[in-house]
Amino acid sequence: MNIKNILIAVLAVVLATGCNGQNNNNAKTHGRASQKTSNPGNMSKSIVIFFSHAGDNYSVGNIEVGNTKIVADYISEITGADQFEIVTHKYDGMSYTPLIELAKKEAAAGELPPYEGAAPDLSQYDTVFIGGPVWWGTYPQVMFTLFKDIDLAGKTVIPFTTHEGSGLANCVGDVKKAFPKANVTGEFSIYGHEVRGGKAKVERWLKGIGF
Repeated sequence: MNIKNILIAVLAVVLATGCNGQNNNNAKTHGRASQKTSNPGNMSKSIVIFFSHAGDNYSVGNIEVGNTKIVADYISEITGADQFEIVTHKYDGMSYTPLIELAKKEAAAGELPPYEGAAPDLSQYDTVFIGGPVWWGTYPQVMFTLFKDIDLAGKTVIPFTTHEGSGLANCVGDVKKAFPKANVTGEFSIYGHEVRGGKAKVERWLKGIGF
């Protein structure tokens, strides 16, 4: 084989290798796009905003981690969502009966107890999960304090509750009233005494709404 033929053969090998590499790169790109299309939860950034009460709770007794916190952690683990926990020390150390009596008075008076720190910057989020226990037919009043400090217009808002028989109660309607320009959808409730073994139930719910 003369030098000319050798050069032609080498050039053909180089061109073939380049084409194969390009085809492989295109396949990988389409694979990533396919994964996003099949899992809408990956296409937007999400955050879980929640209030959770540790200490003395109905049905589960004195607990170190509140029921709603456990559900919020499941959501973050499954979807990759960030978290913002609404914290107040007003209820620290209270036993169940005095706590629910105080919660009843707060709800009747429309009281807005302060929360710790500043409201989160939600400009980067498309989806906002909102969760808490049901106290006297709706979320604890401290959650409504935060609601007045945030704007969820144009965002997808997904309410969830932990409860011992109240289900969603008035929470969904109250979230719609607080955020009339949000798309409130995909709501979920779970018994507080079920949450510690309830990850699969949360997974089914999230899968059902596209995460």
